Amino acid sequence: MILSRNDKCWCGSGLKYKNCHLDFDKKLEILKKQGCVVPTRNLIKSFDQIEGIRKSAKINNGLLDLVSENIKEGMTTEEINKLAHEYTISRGGIPATLNYDGFPKSICTSINDEVCHGIPSKDVVLKNGDIINVDATTILNGYYSDASRMFMIGEVSDEARRIVEITKECLSKGIKSVKPWGFLGDIGAVIQEYAESNGYSVVRDFGGHGVGLAIHEDPFVFHFGTRGTDMILAPGMVFTIEPMINGGSHEIFIDEDNGWTAFTADGALSAQWEHTVLVTEDGMEIISK
Repeated sequence: MILSRNDKCWCGSGLKYKNCHLDFDKKLEILKKQGCVVPTRNLIKSFDQIEGIRKSAKINNGLLDLVSENIKEGMTTEEINKLAHEYTISRGGIPATLNYDGFPKSICTSINDEVCHGIPSKDVVLKNGDIINVDATTILNGYYSDASRMFMIGEVSDEARRIVEITKECLSKGIKSVKPWGFLGDIGAVIQEYAESNGYSVVRDFGGHGVGLAIHEDPFVFHFGTRGTDMILAPGMVFTIEPMINGGSHEIFIDEDNGWTAFTADGALSAQWEHTVLVTEDGMEIISK
């Protein structure tokens, strides 16, 4: 679609193109001619869409806050799921993972050597020393938000505490690398460098992703890689950063019985933290955490 300067902008703002995304598009065109991978217009969220994602995130953040206040030794992962489900529904939201491609629960609960997509169960009881990731995605009025947090149950080992803390720092470093007109590859590079410098490995099989209008959108966000590569980060892009860090090898396998839960291949511990971030004109904003 070719717009004249006085046409309404393609983003839906109602502003004239010259007063909205004209300079933005010119910059992307220059970068494209230089050989850079640039985002398509559908990856740039409008002001109204961003507001919708923020409102969804308010529920998602509240859900994880509630889990933080209640999670404890002796609790089943199904009890955590029930708590999260009821909180989401009571605030007008929809648990995005429930029935997504057949996933049977409203959150994912991944313990110790489970990398991701653990399925809550009344038969799984949290024990002293466990580390657990609780991953939640919420839909509100058609807008999606996504985040996960790690929790340490009772007295955990030094090994368990360290991987949880290093993984959180991997996320923090990845987020700090998000800059408008920077590169998506910078995120994975800093995460990989920090994880490996601390003796850990980065899971290759899963990564972050665009989010907001669907549970999974482009771009795919690698948590390993090379600086100055991959897609240009343009203001208005919304995506997750969610490094999965293993205590041993980066290799994993999927549970053959449930078809969902990923485990470390060598039985080592794994940890994950996830935030949803927005690229802004002058930096980034953490939307869901």
